Amino acid sequence: MAFDNNNRRDHDDYGEQITTKAVRAGKRTYFFDVKATRGDDYFLTITESRKRTNNDGSSSFSRHQIYLYKEDFGKFMESISEMIDFIKEHKPEYFAELERAKIDEEFDNL
Repeated sequence: MAFDNNNRRDHDDYGEQITTKAVRAGKRTYFFDVKATRGDDYFLTITESRKRTNNDGSSSFSRHQIYLYKEDFGKFMESISEMIDFIKEHKPEYFAELERAKIDEEFDNL
């Protein structure tokens, strides 16, 4: 189930947080959170948080969240792999750029 969530605190209590990983990508941050239900089943929430600058100069965050349950993991992984393979086939230059950036980063860390 996917829904727009502009106030994350309203839903933070849904499930006990087990572990989290943040992926920063420019003005966006993606949060991958593993949570547990009362019955001790695990599920995954994927949250996109995007910083926005308001007209008055202040900033706020827009959040969109997906809940992914264990019975959907296989279908989700299969579909995302299929879509990435499609992009690799039709826009291989995207992945060439990623590979160059990875090599540059490794070289910088020497």
